[in-house]
Amino acid sequence: MSLNIDPTKIKPYGDTLDDGRMQFSFALPAPANEQGKEAAKQLLQQMGLTEIEISYYSDLGEGFTHFVAYANTNISVDLTKIKVKVVDTPIMEMEENDKYLDENYGKKITIVGACIESDAHTVGIDAIMNMKGYNHRFGLERYRNFITYNLGAQVSSEELLKKAVEVNADVILVSQVVTQKNIHIKNLTKLINLAESEGLRDKFLFICGGPRISHELAIELGYDAGFGSGSYSTDVASFISFHFAEKK
Repeated sequence: MSLNIDPTKIKPYGDTLDDGRMQFSFALPAPANEQGKEAAKQLLQQMGLTEIEISYYSDLGEGFTHFVAYANTNISVDLTKIKVKVVDTPIMEMEENDKYLDENYGKKITIVGACIESDAHTVGIDAIMNMKGYNHRFGLERYRNFITYNLGAQVSSEELLKKAVEVNADVILVSQVVTQKNIHIKNLTKLINLAESEGLRDKFLFICGGPRISHELAIELGYDAGFGSGSYSTDVASFISFHFAEKK
């Protein structure tokens, strides 16, 4: 049985369709007691929410408390009016990708990747590039038609561009995991600005990725593509392969 859902008026739901029930998790500089619970409740009330229930709270120390709450909203969104920029390249598995490049490009593609500037978390770049990959998807190092250089973490933008020029790279792949105070945007902007100032922007295909990266944000920052949470090596590899085959 299918539900009769109006895509122009979609709302959250918990127990019943369109009941507007939502879950919230947040911390407040408030005590872990009834006063703190009331502060959390009033905060949600001021957001226009109703039927508020503070279901859990925990003392975080130093005057902070973590709250979990449930509440209802009357707000809905029109799904038919939402347009999002996404990477719409068909996804190929590794063997299919190798065969596609054999038949449609005929050359190897050189990729230089790094986690740039102050970001020391290699989990993102390693999941995409390392041979073993992640979640049953091999990394780019294992692809027959890719030549890869994983520079690791805390690589300066200057060093990354220097290496890309040195190996005559086709693609620069950047990972940003740390996002506090939007440091990822600052770092990504620095790299693109540096590439532009050195006349290198059009020499490489620039791709960025990370938990708070979207394709739309990447385009806005001057990159060719962006991959966020839930993206895998197959997504990145397919985009690269189709780009160069179509550009040939």
